Amino acid sequence: MKSKKVTHTAKFIVMLWNIGLFAYIWYAFYNRNAFQTYYVLGGFISVIIYVFIYNGLCNLYNAFRIASSSISEMVLSQSISFGIADLILYVECNLIRNRYTSFVPGAIIVVMQVVGTAIIIMAAKRYFMNCVTPQKTLLLIGSWVSRDEAERFEQRILKKYSHLFDFRYVEYESINPLSFEEKLSECCTVIMFGLSVEQRRVYMQRCIDEHKNFYFTPRVEDIILQGCSTRHLLDTPLMKYDYVYEDHKRLNAKRIFDVCFGIVFTVAFSPVMLLIALAIKIEDGGPVFFKQKRCTKDGEVFEILKFRSMIVDAEAKGLQPTINFDPRITKVGSVIRRYRLDELPQVFNILMGDMSFVGPRPERVEHVELYTKELPEFKYRMKVKAGLTGYAQIFGKYNTSAFDKLRLDMLYIENQSLSLDIRLIMLTVKVMFRGESTEGFEKEMVRLMNRKARRAG
Repeated sequence: MKSKKVTHTAKFIVMLWNIGLFAYIWYAFYNRNAFQTYYVLGGFISVIIYVFIYNGLCNLYNAFRIASSSISEMVLSQSISFGIADLILYVECNLIRNRYTSFVPGAIIVVMQVVGTAIIIMAAKRYFMNCVTPQKTLLLIGSWVSRDEAERFEQRILKKYSHLFDFRYVEYESINPLSFEEKLSECCTVIMFGLSVEQRRVYMQRCIDEHKNFYFTPRVEDIILQGCSTRHLLDTPLMKYDYVYEDHKRLNAKRIFDVCFGIVFTVAFSPVMLLIALAIKIEDGGPVFFKQKRCTKDGEVFEILKFRSMIVDAEAKGLQPTINFDPRITKVGSVIRRYRLDELPQVFNILMGDMSFVGPRPERVEHVELYTKELPEFKYRMKVKAGLTGYAQIFGKYNTSAFDKLRLDMLYIENQSLSLDIRLIMLTVKVMFRGESTEGFEKEMVRLMNRKARRAG
């Protein structure tokens, strides 16, 4: 309860700081330029608009999750949220006034917003860490999972959430029932990793009976259920699979959005693309673009277009997955890869109809053959057109395993809509600034990739 008070108080202070600074500079400078007739009413409505935009973006980017987000991630989320809101209201001022208004006062306020937000969040996070007590947690592992994989899963959770979880016990699903009951009584939370269907159902029921928090890794069929609707044909409940990815109305709306947004995107980013092309050419004189065969809907092969970020003939010795600090990456390449700018030319693939803005990332032909050989369900990702961004890019990493990519992309496929596409595009703005999302394959990950993936979940 005390930790919730800390988060709610921090949220209130951050919002008060950022909204207050905006309101001050708006009334002190911009409002008198924008509204001369309806000065008070215009200023009031502008501040209300700002509050709605800022609060909506904060919710989208999870900018108030003090418990589960790092300080840097929260500051980034806040900066994007009030930055976009500030920009929109600045543009509004210029449009109403019908001439240029100095951005300097607003820029000063933005700097103050960033600094103040960082200080408030750091103080709140430190106080929160002193207040919160990690929950005693039981980690249950599926019989097929190796000890190495179980340890890696545990380390990944503790790396980010050691303040939330205290793994008192790590047991396989074959644990003696009496021993399970004893350990369950001591723990507040149970995390189930890769359990069989039968055992997971038993343990879930016990957690519910004892009112324990529990998490579990979903199986492929669990996600497919999200694409079903309830049918009351009998007094026996029936679920019908709806093939949402074949809805022609949605597909037509998605294509219209891709074309319209693609044209706007091309115009808006053309100066950036020209600068990148020039930088690549100046560095080593090689070709600006890089083409590669990728798979899209129904396994159709097309040539994806990217800015070249590696040396010429980087794969002359054959297929080599990218690793951290890969010597083949050029100086310009390291910058554009970090912020995903090497992907910008794919807007032309979108306009040509090979890709969509949102969808599973198109994999190399060689990777598809490898993944589907060990994980036949991987071909499910090709039920829809490949995308410039997607679930796996936003909620995963470059080195996310094939099976986890599949599950993330399936969540999109079974829940896709135009509103979800817009939400994912907006979330991509944040991902572009997160370095971890573009990590290369660690050498060990290359070796372990897809290992036992088919039985995972």
